[in-house]
Amino acid sequence: MMLSCKDVSLLLSRACDERLPWRVRLAVRLHLLYCRGCARFRKQLEFLRVAAQRFSDRQDSVSRQRLPEAARQRILTALGQK
Repeated sequence: MMLSCKDVSLLLSRACDERLPWRVRLAVRLHLLYCRGCARFRKQLEFLRVAAQRFSDRQDSVSRQRLPEAARQRILTALGQK
């Protein structure tokens, strides 16, 4: 199965969310051996996946931190919402 760069980019994107059949994975790997552009695209997808995961992890830890109640009340008062 010969894949175009367009096919490979779509398959690489799909592979982020689902496991591709082994024949398709093999065809993508073969394409990546000779296509620098698609290999670079795969690395960019991996970078974005890792960055998004790190951002998500950091957001989770920030959302678990609560502002003390006294500080919340001072802010609400200053905003005129109390």
